[in-house]
Amino acid sequence: MKRHIEFKDTQREIHYFRLRLALSLGFVLLLLLILLARFVYLQAIQQSHYQTLAENNRISIVPIAPSRGLILDRNGVVLAHNYSAYTLEITLSKVVDLKTTIDELAKLIDIQPGDRKRFKRLLADNRKFESLPIRNRLTDDEVARFSTQRYRFPGVEIKARLFREYPYHEQISHLLGYIGRINESEIAQLEEDEIAANYRGSDYIGKTGIEQSYEGELHGKTGFQQVEVDAGGREVRVLSRTSPVSGNNLMLTIDAKLQGIAEQAFGNYRGALVAIDPRNGEVLAFVSKPGYDPNLFIDGIDEQSWNELNNSPDVPLNNRALRGQYSPGSTIKPFMALAGLHYNKRTPGHTISDPGYFSLPGSRHRYRDWKKDGHGSVDLFKSIVVSCDTYYYGLATELGIDNIYSFFSEFGFGKKTGIDMEGEVSGLMPSQEWKQKRHKQKWYAGDTVSVGIGQGYNLVTPLQLAYATAILANDGVAYRPHLLKEVQSSRTSEKRTLGTNLESNLNLNSEHLALVKSAMVAVTQPGGTAAKAGAGASYAFAGKTGTAQVIGIKQGEKYIESKIQERHRDHAWFMAFAPSDQPKIALAVLVENGGHGSSTAAPIARKVLDYFLLGKVPHPLLTVDEAEGVEHD
Repeated sequence: MKRHIEFKDTQREIHYFRLRLALSLGFVLLLLLILLARFVYLQAIQQSHYQTLAENNRISIVPIAPSRGLILDRNGVVLAHNYSAYTLEITLSKVVDLKTTIDELAKLIDIQPGDRKRFKRLLADNRKFESLPIRNRLTDDEVARFSTQRYRFPGVEIKARLFREYPYHEQISHLLGYIGRINESEIAQLEEDEIAANYRGSDYIGKTGIEQSYEGELHGKTGFQQVEVDAGGREVRVLSRTSPVSGNNLMLTIDAKLQGIAEQAFGNYRGALVAIDPRNGEVLAFVSKPGYDPNLFIDGIDEQSWNELNNSPDVPLNNRALRGQYSPGSTIKPFMALAGLHYNKRTPGHTISDPGYFSLPGSRHRYRDWKKDGHGSVDLFKSIVVSCDTYYYGLATELGIDNIYSFFSEFGFGKKTGIDMEGEVSGLMPSQEWKQKRHKQKWYAGDTVSVGIGQGYNLVTPLQLAYATAILANDGVAYRPHLLKEVQSSRTSEKRTLGTNLESNLNLNSEHLALVKSAMVAVTQPGGTAAKAGAGASYAFAGKTGTAQVIGIKQGEKYIESKIQERHRDHAWFMAFAPSDQPKIALAVLVENGGHGSSTAAPIARKVLDYFLLGKVPHPLLTVDEAEGVEHD
């Protein structure tokens, strides 16, 4: 009988099969548990997060730029305001082919080469913006044409925006400044100041002048709205809205009518004028001629206009009142006279004999007086009235530069006045220490002689001289000059009036002040250097003429204005305050290459004073021929 051999172990196979099945089932159950845990995590723990992401697929947060505050003069005349217009804008992230898109848009809307250049420049300077304008101020017909074809241009839309406008154009331009599109460096500064969020949706920021200096007041607070959008990114409905807060309105100390008369009085001359109320520091007029049209800069100035402004020999972009630095000429003589009295280097009765020149001991070099044969016997009073150079050559030598520097610094020379406008320069009141540091040279006696008549190293801005004149007019009591008079809240319409800022009281000797002031009044009367400008005035006013050399004249050489190139001729100055007994206005006038202060600068000042004190619209300026006979300054 044969033995049966079993080749298959059924029980064992069943055991292993069940084991594999159990393992597989366990693995599947583990995967199901993991999936279930993931579902719980997503649906319960992360529910709010993913709900927000889902909402963001259909809800967009859109910033709403605030309306910029208005700028007005002291009488409520609007100097800068806003108006609404449509712009055609391109969102770069949504456009595939930018050039083709612009070319196609040009078939519907008039897009000039200048618009393309401006867009290209904005594209280079403002890469972080969501949208940039390719055309501003669309007409109603252009808006309608684009609206019917909008589906063809993803990433292109029409927006209603507020635009800044300066109705006075060139007039008051250096004072107001202008706004322009925010650039990369300004964005970085906003982020550093932690206020960038308030500029979301805003394209513009103050660049110069009041627009820059009071940006925080004028800009306002950005608003936001939640908008439901469709798959194409188009707005369906507004879900919620936080309204923006408009910027505050600013009332300036400037009188627009007085400003206009002052600017017109310059005619074709270049120069500057600053008028201040000495009783409180309010700036009444702030002129820099020539000006420019700030409206050109709002959307980015075109190349032709920029070249005309930037390359003009008249330098219209230079704020002469704030940043122009010039030798003050004889306008510093009243301050020199006060210094002489203060340091007991002169008495009212002290006289000198003026032969027409001054020489330092041991030197044959002659420092010439403007009057060739001299003024004869000259005391302090007469030295101001006739503007005797020789008198002040000697006085400066006796005072010494250290005393001059110390005394003049009290009147603000060589310092910023602290006016509430960005960009002021300090001028220069030289000293021994300054010269050693700047030129690596010691101070010479001849340097002091030149400073004595406002020449040499001495430099002032028209604003500085007006400020010093205001201090003198107010008997040594100094108020910081300021341009902002009042702020009106856009929320409550309440007005916040700014107080005067008392700087210092120089405690000057009243008798010294009275003497110098009386001499300045005599300057505008018969025999004085500004007699023509003072003729017929129904009020008494004090003044001082000044002439500042632009180029040097050799020893013994005569200055003949007609033979000198116009831009090499002397600058003309005039400082004044009125009425002389109770001053309400103090001013300084500079006329670049105007020749003598008596024939060009003083008549401008007279026009301003006549209008301010009498409400009189002035007659045309005296011509040089009409002013003939005025000897100097």
